[in-house]
Amino acid sequence: MKRVAGLVAMCVLLLGVSMKAQAPEAPPKPGPEVKRLAYFVGTWKTVGKMTGMGGPDETVTSTDKTEWLPGGFFIVTHSDGMMGSTPSKEMDVQGYDPKEKAYTYHSFNNVGESVAAKGTVNGDTWLWTTDDIMMGTTPVKARVTIREVSKTQFTFKLETSPDGKAWTTGYESTSTKVMPAAK
Repeated sequence: MKRVAGLVAMCVLLLGVSMKAQAPEAPPKPGPEVKRLAYFVGTWKTVGKMTGMGGPDETVTSTDKTEWLPGGFFIVTHSDGMMGSTPSKEMDVQGYDPKEKAYTYHSFNNVGESVAAKGTVNGDTWLWTTDDIMMGTTPVKARVTIREVSKTQFTFKLETSPDGKAWTTGYESTSTKVMPAAK
């Protein structure tokens, strides 16, 4: 009888461990680095000037709508604008890679270009870098500096370099928030 009671107790214990092992875990939650991207959520009007990018200087305007991807780990921006007289459409996704301890940026536009960049933030200044830009048929390095001027305005500066030493400004803009983020 003791043997049967011992077997029953062991079965109950194993069943409890098995049920705990099969219990669904809570979904992961975004960390503070991801939440820092909330600054960009909302609708922004952007006005800027492109210079020295292999073509004529052009005024650039866009409306940029940014929202959280369900789950809260990434923001997605849809931009609709004009580069001079040429329509411009772009979609980008930003997130945070905890393994690399870096922000991630992936963009795709209506002329077949795509860019991947890594970024950091220090106070009110974001710095993005990539070796993934083409100037005609020549690959160049690029860096973007975004400065949060206020809760409703930021500046953007794109610089390029063939060697990562001498940098040339190719684009500067100011974005102003026009609608609060939906809650």
